[in-house]
Formats: sequence, C-alpha cells, structure tokens
Amino acid sequence: MKTIIIAGGTGFLGQVLEYYFSKKGYVIKILTRNPKKKNHVYWNAKDLENWTNNLEGIDVLINLAGKSVDCRYNDKNKKLIYDSRIDSTHVLGLAINLCEKPPKIWMNSSTATIYKYSYDKEMSEEYGEFGNDFSMNIAKSWEAVFNAIKNPKTRKIVLRISIVLGRKGGAIIPFKRLTKFGLGGKQGNGQQKVSWIHELDFSRAIDFLIEKDDLNGDFNLCVPKPTNNTTLMAAFRKVLKIPFGLAQPKWLLELGAKIIGTETELVLKSRNVIPKRLTQNGFKFIHTNIELALHDLLNS
Repeated sequence: MKTIIIAGGTGFLGQVLEYYFSKKGYVIKILTRNPKKKNHVYWNAKDLENWTNNLEGIDVLINLAGKSVDCRYNDKNKKLIYDSRIDSTHVLGLAINLCEKPPKIWMNSSTATIYKYSYDKEMSEEYGEFGNDFSMNIAKSWEAVFNAIKNPKTRKIVLRISIVLGRKGGAIIPFKRLTKFGLGGKQGNGQQKVSWIHELDFSRAIDFLIEKDDLNGDFNLCVPKPTNNTTLMAAFRKVLKIPFGLAQPKWLLELGAKIIGTETELVLKSRNVIPKRLTQNGFKFIHTNIELALHDLLNS
C-alpha cells in the first residue's frame, strides 16, 4: 500500500484529499499541531522533531500548511501568514534530506493568486505574469523557498491552487450564506474573473500528477475556462432557488470585510488563470460548468 503524508492536513483541502485517497486504498497520515485521530502526527511546522521519522520511505508528501488568508491583513496576521508558509516548507525540505529513503514526490501548496489582476490575459504557467502586492509576494516567497531546497531524490511539484469548491468547506460556504440572505448579486463590477475547481477534480488532478512520474514544476489547479463574478452569483441563486440577490458595490464590501474580519481582494481580484500544463499533459476535467458543479455540490 502507498503512503501519503499531508502536512497541515486537518483543514478543508486536507480532508478532501484524505477522503479521496483513503478510498483508493492509500495509507494517510496527517502532520498537525493538534492531533485528534490515530493517523495524526504532532509537529509544530517549524522544528525538526520526531515527526521526521514518518517521512522515511513514503510515496507522497503534500504540504498544505499555512495560516488562512481569510483574515484582516494587519501586521500580526501578515507575519503569521508568511512565517507559517515559509517555516513549514523549509523544515520539510530539511527533513526530506535527512531520510535514507526520502519521499518519492513532494507537492507543495501555492496559490493562483500569484498572478496579476487580469480581465483579458489568461495566466498560464509559462506566460502568466506575477504581480507585486502582499498576497502575490507571499506566493513568490513560498515558491522560492520550496525551489531553493535541493532534494535530488524527490520529484517536486508546486500546486498553484485556485478557489476550490467543496461540499463541506472553502469558498462555497460564505457564497451560499450570502445568497440565502438575499445578498447573492454581483460583487463590485461583477466582471472580475473567477478561477475555480470542483473538489473532485482537485483531488483527481493531484492523483494525476502523482501517477505521471515524468511531471514536475508548477501546475495551475483550476478549470480551463474561468467564469466571472456575475455568472458565479447567478449560478448560486439558480441552484439555491433564490429569486433575487442584491448587488454589493465596492464600498459596501469594504465595510462588510472590516466587520467580519476579512479582505475584499478575496472576491474583487480578477483571477484569470488557466491550467495549461494539466490539459497539455492529458488531464480531463469532470466539472467545467459552474452551474452544474454547484448543482452537484449543493444538491447531493
């Protein structure tokens, strides 16, 4: 049986992957600061301790560790966002090189937010343009520390993850809540691109990258054709059978973000990202239509 270790795997994405790969017969272990289950292993995500022994001879290491960006970008939170990503990635690289038989594959989370705000230009792995703000610089630093550590016996992949839509977590929860409260109209001008991926295709894409042993480097995890915010919110209203949704101008979003402790860029940034390397290498998506994807997730 193959073994996968998911660092920072108790959150939404970790649970999605644990469910998917355990059904395929993989042994799953989770590195976490707060162990609660038999397959949980304690780590503090920054120091070389006993957890490192678990990496010996495993098939796949997936690092999802990092403080959520769904918060206010004050100095304290900025430092936690940065440190949690850099420290965990750095220590995993060191731990791999301590192994006599290191993991065959190391996948490290990154984000599709690394690319510039764009309405027109599609951002592929080869031709995408990076920007220069807090979120983009975090992503660049995250990938830089991953790529700087040389792990010659381990195949390495960067996962530039877009918005993952799932039944039990992620972005679908606040959008669903807003829609049910009658606030499911467009946000801002509504034309901002939304790059997304269904939780099943997210897991399938990672499975595909594991099995394709000639692939490494950067991969965008998102559908081939992004939607836009107006279409996204209309799909939520239709699937949830809510007949109307008030639009939310930027000033109202700014006020609401302060009240609930988040940032408007999570809904206002135009993420025009495409998964060119996945599709070029033969990956086939199951869910590419936003309305059908939401119908599957919200009505099953």
